[in-house]
Amino acid sequence: MPASPRTARAINDRLALRLLQEEGPLTAGQLKERTGLSRPTVADLVERLTAAGLIEIVGEAGAERRGPNARLYGIVAGRAHLAALDVRTGGVRLVVADLVGTVLAQASVPVEVGEGAGAAVERTVTTLERTAKEAGIARLHTVGVGAPGLIDPASGELRDSSGLPGWHRALVAALQERLPARVLVENETNLAALAERRDGAARDRDTFALLWLGLGIGAAVVLDGRLRRGASGGTGEVGFLPVPGTGGLPSASGCDGGFHSLAGSAAILELAVAHGLVDPGEPLERAADVVRCGDAAFLDALADRIVLGVAAVVAVLDPGCVVLAGEVGRAGGDALARRVAERIAVMSPLLTDVRAGELGGGAVLGGALLMAREAAQERVFAP
Repeated sequence: MPASPRTARAINDRLALRLLQEEGPLTAGQLKERTGLSRPTVADLVERLTAAGLIEIVGEAGAERRGPNARLYGIVAGRAHLAALDVRTGGVRLVVADLVGTVLAQASVPVEVGEGAGAAVERTVTTLERTAKEAGIARLHTVGVGAPGLIDPASGELRDSSGLPGWHRALVAALQERLPARVLVENETNLAALAERRDGAARDRDTFALLWLGLGIGAAVVLDGRLRRGASGGTGEVGFLPVPGTGGLPSASGCDGGFHSLAGSAAILELAVAHGLVDPGEPLERAADVVRCGDAAFLDALADRIVLGVAAVVAVLDPGCVVLAGEVGRAGGDALARRVAERIAVMSPLLTDVRAGELGGGAVLGGALLMAREAAQERVFAP
């Protein structure tokens, strides 16, 4: 049975809006080419979406063109406003943005070790409210939060995890209570994968695995364009992966003895000390700098460790591509990625492209903003 005229219009409108979300401003002619719709149908949907306040003229397509055919139509950016937060052990980074993802303001909130949960939460929420106000935003529509730990796939809530600060879960609850906005939470590594797929090293891949290398270790899995979370939200918890060379085994309450003990920041600094690159006692945040400046022997030794985690992911998932992300992955760059690729080629018959992440630590914040943006657009554009 053919769709009714009303249903057909709704389908066409959604198609045009999706193109404008993914590609940015387009002319009516470009919308016609990309949708395959007739010129009158495109003219009708442009008029309809403009009247609804969803799209507007945002410029012209080149100085050599003038007139109606050159008008560029884009999403009305001020229709809704967003916020994104990257929650770490040592503090929070946040941005506020418009509906198309343009960052309007940003701030950071350091949290000292031992600081009370109430004080950390209050400063963070207050900073977000103040930052939005200073950007001229009266009301936030959607807030995306990236945090370490497991996200319950049924409730979407951050689960209580040992080893993580208690203020993390309290912050999410406070945001939901204080803000007249929808608050979404996702694991930080999963968000990094979304960002690397949209704007980074995996932009040409629908199936890949991302290995996060930073203060902690994690992985994210994208199969056929979909992020996979697992039955309990724990897909990619490779820090708990038992591997040789750690002298122990991980447990349900901690990943000491697992892959984390070979490739986390503390382990990288210990390796750097053994290679005479730094003195003992360097702060964990220095791991990326050490990798960036490491010599060939050090990078070889680090690749020998990292490939153990990569090999496990490849053997189970055969993703075809592994992105070494996070601060350490980006710092190692092509030199580290190439070494890991050489080793996995020897260890596995499965062809695997190993790439350095392009977004570094900023991938989590970028992914949180993408999550908020897509969720807000779905609601704003709902028929």
